Amino acid sequence: MAASDNHEVEIKFRIQDLTAVTTRLRSSGFRESTTRTHEKNTLYDLPGDPLRSRGALLRLREYGTKWTLTYKDKPSTTGPHKSRREIETDVSSGTSMAAILETLGYRPRFIYEKFRSEWTDGSGHVVIDETPIGNFGEIEGQPEWIDSTARILGIPKSDYITLSYTELFFRWKEQTGSKLENMVFSR
Repeated sequence: MAASDNHEVEIKFRIQDLTAVTTRLRSSGFRESTTRTHEKNTLYDLPGDPLRSRGALLRLREYGTKWTLTYKDKPSTTGPHKSRREIETDVSSGTSMAAILETLGYRPRFIYEKFRSEWTDGSGHVVIDETPIGNFGEIEGQPEWIDSTARILGIPKSDYITLSYTELFFRWKEQTGSKLENMVFSR
């Protein structure tokens, strides 16, 4: 649950111990609304990368058997949270949507994968993402709820992350010297 239907407010955090986080969520009244599911995200842009240049993105996501097309504006960070407009719609055929985007001149620019499980207490969402560069959580909802949930999980504000997975990947590449172009699991 975001600040409004088309506006997300969130933070990420690193997870060192997946079992400890899921145990704490369960003991705090959260229920798992989606079990661990593979997710593949493809970011699209036009030649010259005008979306990326202004901090926006166009994403086609495959989450299990579900496809979603999402546009996100450049994020703003007010206080410790990341906030931005998000417009998304379900897509019945991801391959057809990809073909439409490419016919319009959009090209895949970055692909990232993860295994995601989703948790809720009815007021907001906590997701657990297992990625090729480590495990992360996201807390999305109203700012006060985000901070309260972070306290329940033992996450201090100093550990809040407002970077995107794309930004986290490119920082990881700099730190490790990796030559990988996409954040995907080895096949």
